[in-house]
Amino acid sequence: MWPFRTRKVSSHKSRSEFGQAPGLPQPPARTEVPEQPLSASLAQNLTALQKMFALCSDFTNRELSIGRVAVPAQLLFVNGLTDESIVGDSILKSLEDMTYFQVGVEGTGSMAQIQKRFLAVANVAQIGSLGEVSEAVLTGSAVLLLEGSAWALKIGAKGSEARNVEEPVTEGVVRGPREGFTETLRLNTALLRRKIKTPDLKLEKLVLGTVTKTEVNVAYLEGIVNPKLVMEVRERLSRIKVDAILESAYIEELIEDTPWTFLPLIEHSERPDKVAAEILSGRVAIFTDGTPFVLLVPTMMFQFMQSSEDYYDRYPYVIMIRLIRFLFLNFALLLPAVYIAVTTYHQEMIPTPLLISITAAHEGVPFPTVVEVFAMEITFEALREAGVRLPKPVGQAVSIVGALVIGQAAVEANIVSPATVIVVALTGISSFAIPSYNFASAIRLLRFVMMLLASVLGMFGILLGMLVFQAHLVSLRSFGVPYFAPFAPFNRQDAKDMLIRAPWWAMGERPRLLAVQNRKRQKFFLRPGPPDENKP
Repeated sequence: MWPFRTRKVSSHKSRSEFGQAPGLPQPPARTEVPEQPLSASLAQNLTALQKMFALCSDFTNRELSIGRVAVPAQLLFVNGLTDESIVGDSILKSLEDMTYFQVGVEGTGSMAQIQKRFLAVANVAQIGSLGEVSEAVLTGSAVLLLEGSAWALKIGAKGSEARNVEEPVTEGVVRGPREGFTETLRLNTALLRRKIKTPDLKLEKLVLGTVTKTEVNVAYLEGIVNPKLVMEVRERLSRIKVDAILESAYIEELIEDTPWTFLPLIEHSERPDKVAAEILSGRVAIFTDGTPFVLLVPTMMFQFMQSSEDYYDRYPYVIMIRLIRFLFLNFALLLPAVYIAVTTYHQEMIPTPLLISITAAHEGVPFPTVVEVFAMEITFEALREAGVRLPKPVGQAVSIVGALVIGQAAVEANIVSPATVIVVALTGISSFAIPSYNFASAIRLLRFVMMLLASVLGMFGILLGMLVFQAHLVSLRSFGVPYFAPFAPFNRQDAKDMLIRAPWWAMGERPRLLAVQNRKRQKFFLRPGPPDENKP
């Protein structure tokens, strides 16, 4: 594993050390959650909790009287986070059935009896501090406080509005499952459990973010995954000390090996079938509550050029599609730079008829080729961004009509040449052929670097840029695994599913860099054939 780098702490004082600027309103002080134990006095506990949840209109406390002697109690929950049917039909109805139960004033014994005999809810646990009560109600549970008891009952009643399982937007396929992850963590883990039905699938729980308290699950297949990889994931996640985790991208930037790179070092997916396949290969998945995107570690560069549908189509077609993807990857990275270099410095490389055609088309254009290409590329990126950010019906119209109108108008006004428009359009189409949006964004950024080198040094600048890029690729690691594997270092067995995809009967082993415990995926030599007519 690569050593971790520590960030130098700045010597400048923060705003909180100097106070607010004069004349500005002072913000309310943050409510600190005390870890003090609960008191046997219900009134004292309720006073502390009401002070903690002051100005919280969704915080609800329901007064109750339990048992034959009507012992005072309080049921606490947050509207919108709990399921009203569970609160009404299971919890309150169960407590009403305790009319003839003798609740003692000593508290603890009665609380245990309520937990064991009366509550018709699956998840019930005893908690003993104000901090645990606060965390319980803020995560969707209901909490029962009883007079005379220094313990409370945490009752599982979580339930809120959730998005239905739908087809993923960013990873569409023609053939394959149509389900995608949602923003609900437990629904996502259930979708994974439907794919991998074994107790060896482990889901370790962590809570990250001192304010948001976001639940994170680490998923892996015991007996296949490298135990050192699991320990490394646990260690990196435990080092995260932030106030908020709102999306998996927060975690991604805090656990990657090399922060000073434009290439994504961690893959993410919202397809349960893809996540299940990666876990079966020996990878670790990181689920984050509140987002449908699941992180997959470790990651190699060639994963970003693969699609889930590659494993649902026949392998000859997949081989052709993957080779086309890599061809268009080179177009997306180098085509504008090569066009700038050959038209500016190396005209002898262009066939004479084509050179005459390009020169004639460029005759009335007042700008050099490099200015044309940069202007069109920036315009194309602006149209792409506008198409993404605008509402879907409007965005599609803006991106398509805008590109056609601007391109045609620019050519007719002799601002750019037709060849430049063709090169930029082909480059844009090539970037769409890359399955991973994150990796395509990195290639688009690198494309501008290559264009700048080509405008200064010609083909020599492109070769120099590619040399530096390749050196950077082989130097990267993702959780200690070489980013350019299985080609650097080379592994023939793992290369069966990188540039090409071998047929399923030829991929009998899992990747050697991932599955160190159990590499065998299937029985050896399962190649099908015609039936043997000699068999009885």
